[in-house]
Amino acid sequence: MTSSASALSQLKQLTTVVADTSDFERMREYQPQDATTNPSLILKAAQQANYQALVNQVKLAHPGMKPVDLVDYILVAFGLEILKTVPGRVSTEVDARLSFDTQATIHKAKHLIALYESHGIDRKRVLIKLAGTWEGIQAAKALEAEGIHCNMTLLFSLVQAAACGAVNAKLISPFVGRITDWYKAKLGSSWNDADNGGANDPGVTSVKRIFHYYKHFGIATEIMGASFRNTSQILELAGCDLLTISPELLGDLQNSALLVEKKLNASNAANALASEHISQLKLDESNFRLQLNNDAMATEKLAEGIRNFCIDTEKLETLLSK
Repeated sequence: MTSSASALSQLKQLTTVVADTSDFERMREYQPQDATTNPSLILKAAQQANYQALVNQVKLAHPGMKPVDLVDYILVAFGLEILKTVPGRVSTEVDARLSFDTQATIHKAKHLIALYESHGIDRKRVLIKLAGTWEGIQAAKALEAEGIHCNMTLLFSLVQAAACGAVNAKLISPFVGRITDWYKAKLGSSWNDADNGGANDPGVTSVKRIFHYYKHFGIATEIMGASFRNTSQILELAGCDLLTISPELLGDLQNSALLVEKKLNASNAANALASEHISQLKLDESNFRLQLNNDAMATEKLAEGIRNFCIDTEKLETLLSK
């Protein structure tokens, strides 16, 4: 079925739409509420000709600064420009190399917030992105207590989501597409889009499970589906608190007249959890680590995500050293 309104405008009636990009010039046409960045997206933008002036401006303002320190100023420079475009919040990521160091993560997060505040930005407009490791989650607990809100990223499992909710993290970003990638690779030639796509997409079902868990147990943490591979995954999560979407897929939704229906409802939470025999999880450190370890997909994708963000951070440092 089709509608006279675009799929994007319909989706905005059901879900807060967020732009998943550091290309602030490109996001304007889609009028998102918030925007998210990560080391890979910042690296991609910093290499574009139209952002060389911004990068050079930051370098000139901090002569002699080591690239490892200059990265923070680059992240915030892009964040400041994004905040001129979106009415809501920007997510800025802590160095992934600190993913297993709680105190260093806290220190870096406070530094990033201080940089934003030095430019007159209220900390409520900034989400500090932290990896969904045990150490990252404990850092979020401390930061949230000081009014520094966190976006928990590289999130692939219910136990990560539950632990983030338990420390009152402001928001989580479960990675839909990367979950699907893992199962697609595992199944190989046995993968079938008809059976494994749509409502049965493993990335989609993972977010639905988290959504129902949060709503049933009264967890206030916001859920923002992320890392989409196609518009079907997005539309199957209509009704989620937020969805962060790449400019390419925002464009596809803008040009589509498909009828968008609400797929996630808090009223279904109890029945959905009961059908999957899910009860409230035990979330002390040893139980968290064991449950995460026993989920091969989440363990592998979390490790891979941290590795890749570390690599792209180092590439950004190399770029800044030239």
